[in-house]
Amino acid sequence: MIYLDYQATTPLAPEAFEAMLPWLRDSHANPHSAHSAGRKAKAAIEVARGEIAGLLPPGGRVVFTSGATEALNWAIKGVAGPVVTIATEHAAVLDTVRAGGAARVVGVDREGLVDRDALAAALPGAALVEAMLVNNEIGVIQPIAEIAAAAHEAGALMLCDAVQGYGRVTIPAGCDLIALSAHKIYGPKGVGALWIRDGVTLDPLLHGGDQEGGRSGTLSPALCVGFGVAARLMKTRAAEDATHVEQLWSLAIDRVTGWTVNGSTTQRYRGNLNLRREGLDVNRLMSDCRDIAFSAGSACASGSGRPSHVLKAIGLDDRQARSSIRLGFGRYTTEVELATALTRIAAAADAQRIAA
Repeated sequence: MIYLDYQATTPLAPEAFEAMLPWLRDSHANPHSAHSAGRKAKAAIEVARGEIAGLLPPGGRVVFTSGATEALNWAIKGVAGPVVTIATEHAAVLDTVRAGGAARVVGVDREGLVDRDALAAALPGAALVEAMLVNNEIGVIQPIAEIAAAAHEAGALMLCDAVQGYGRVTIPAGCDLIALSAHKIYGPKGVGALWIRDGVTLDPLLHGGDQEGGRSGTLSPALCVGFGVAARLMKTRAAEDATHVEQLWSLAIDRVTGWTVNGSTTQRYRGNLNLRREGLDVNRLMSDCRDIAFSAGSACASGSGRPSHVLKAIGLDDRQARSSIRLGFGRYTTEVELATALTRIAAAADAQRIAA
């Protein structure tokens, strides 16, 4: 299997796996217990918390959650008042703000970048502004610093969904809340975090113990440790990973003749390649290339039968959106794997055209 679905989830880093093993096998104490085994588990969690904070702005605290969905829900529901967000955001944001009944959703241009005029018009009276640093479907990098400045000028807090960008794209210091997920940075599934700027308070989402100072629930030392090691690797390997992804992007762009890239090719994280081809039957393509893992859209919307809301937001019609695929690659993707996959995908797509 050639794995090209890094936006859905990344492979677990071997270093994170090895660091987690003792906490899964031997050290089972509750990190919130006062005895020595519990204190040892808590100490390991605090080391991990520090590693994660090392890639975040100063002047805030990292609170562990069950994942980015919980972090985003807590940040949005924990602030009273209207929320401004963008039409290309993740369902964890869009569904949450709409459930609250005070959503102001602004559009994007054909590149996938926020409509600045629409954003300005939506800001008066807002309590919170939310934007994704790197889009999970098309890889577009939003101008978070500019959005945060506009939010603050309007008297609102700024929430950044940094799930896809953490460790890859610098997170501006103007953010007040930042949502993270371990399994998008080569860490384990089931753990994420919300960074909260000092002085910002949120109403609790979960009640029952307040173990994290605003968030209740027993933490898993194994998951937190794995997250921390993954974060440390994102920092120490940043230049190496970026160079590798740039090389893979260049290889791919040279080979995708006859395809159109969805979203900006300049304001973009290069590990995300969202492509469309006129008349492509994506379901047939995925069947013909079943030993290659890639996506017909975001993993969260797969199987719904609906065209991607992100691709629709940038101006694609239903047919164009349904003729699009997403290839995601990163640290453990080899050039040979990517070249082989692209050759196979192109051949299968060409066969469709010949058959037609």
